[in-house]
Amino acid sequence: MDKKTAIIIGAGPGGLTAAHELLKRTDIRPIVLEAGDYIGGIARTINHHDNRMDVGGHRFFSKEEKVMALWRELMPLQGAPSKDDLATGRAVPLTAGGPDPEQDDIVMLVRRRVSRIFYLRKFFDYPLSLKWETFANLGFFRTMRAGLGYMWAAVFKRKEKSLEDFLINRFGKPLYGMFFEDYTEKVWGVSPKHISPDWGAQRIKGLSLMKALKTILAKPFRKDKTKVETSLIEEFYYPKFGPGQMYEHMAKLIEEKGGEVRLNHRVKHIELDNGRIKSVTVVTPAGEEKITGDHFISTMPIKDLILAMEDAVNDKEVIEIASGLVYRDFITVGVLVPKLKIQNKTKLKTMSGIVPDCWIYVQEKDVKVGRLQIFNNWSPYMVKHPLDSVWIGLEYFVNEGDAMWQMKEDDFIKMAVSELVKIGIIEDARDVMDATETKVAKAYPAYFGSYPRFAHVKEYLNGISNLYCVGRNGQHRYNNMDHSMMTAVVAVDSIIDETKTPKSLIWDVNTEKEYHEAKKG
Repeated sequence: MDKKTAIIIGAGPGGLTAAHELLKRTDIRPIVLEAGDYIGGIARTINHHDNRMDVGGHRFFSKEEKVMALWRELMPLQGAPSKDDLATGRAVPLTAGGPDPEQDDIVMLVRRRVSRIFYLRKFFDYPLSLKWETFANLGFFRTMRAGLGYMWAAVFKRKEKSLEDFLINRFGKPLYGMFFEDYTEKVWGVSPKHISPDWGAQRIKGLSLMKALKTILAKPFRKDKTKVETSLIEEFYYPKFGPGQMYEHMAKLIEEKGGEVRLNHRVKHIELDNGRIKSVTVVTPAGEEKITGDHFISTMPIKDLILAMEDAVNDKEVIEIASGLVYRDFITVGVLVPKLKIQNKTKLKTMSGIVPDCWIYVQEKDVKVGRLQIFNNWSPYMVKHPLDSVWIGLEYFVNEGDAMWQMKEDDFIKMAVSELVKIGIIEDARDVMDATETKVAKAYPAYFGSYPRFAHVKEYLNGISNLYCVGRNGQHRYNNMDHSMMTAVVAVDSIIDETKTPKSLIWDVNTEKEYHEAKKG
């Protein structure tokens, strides 16, 4: 009972990693408070009639070896072929002594990354490649325009004031108009003209048409896969039953080692005293409860974090900026069908001959769906009958409270199915055997609204001596899963010895390169 306590808000990858690291490296007891009734945040798995949905799609790959090692520690890599490896004769790297996916559940699969763009009712590589198929699908005139536009952009660089400028500099204006402009607006609800270029730096980083070409040319000579842009990786790890399995397993281990994970505990109020958090008040099924602690690690949306401590925030500009932060929300529809209308014209073998894609980015303007997931290809164990059915996820980007968000579930599913038919993914709506819908609020922190002034909020939060903001929403940064986990690792570093790891470094975890450079400097 004399141990210090860390109160961790949120049971997603960031919050759970923080708890795991505290138990592993300190004698501080973590208490994880999760507002919902599930583990994993957006990286969770939903089980619907034994067909599992990965909410958002999560590739387990990182350039940061600490994260890769943690994943392997929690769920060892497969030591025998998986169901679809056996069915297709696909050779994958196996780990000596590793678990057999056909017999064991706590196992990480090695998966083949295939993501493509669906545009003009045709498939294009994602990221865009310079293959003959790309030119043939675009047609002669579009190809000429794209080539000339790229050369123009390579010579006459724009000053990057917006995401539009960022993308045109890397792909040229014609390709931007074909593959980025409308899709980005579909995702965010606003034109790329009004989005900060920070989003491109965060998500696209060093990727460009030239980078893609160099990667293709260097492929035969490449040994170190961590030197490839994340968007260009060809393999990744994946838990047998989806990302939620990883974090449910992590939560179980946290509790076995003496930590706590409390579901349905929503933080309502945060009490400050002399620049430190003193306690949090949570709403639980049994009523309100005040919980004290020594350290506080937050993954909750910063908009909600500031609102919870509003009565103690003297700087009204902080409240104004936080209130103006914008989020994009998310709806996934799971649809079960016996087969697809689109055919596998690639050389990649799959179970039942379906298309090999994990993700399909839908660039068509005449439908609202943004992406499709084929869960069979993420893991055959995600689907109850992978030989006889295809389990599809349709991803819609919305705003909480808008017309799409407020649609009745049956009506939304009907619309989603009609779009699958319209663009030729399935033959007939009557083929659908089952369907479900899931909504996720505040899924994506946006780089517009009051975001250009966000540095002021960050400075204020850094001034609270025992508060550590980690994860995607905890930093209002569109982090990948591994980046969210690394922010938690660095937060624990700072708790252990702030003289070696100042709190400010937590905000520098965008890529491992930036973090290590910041730490050196």
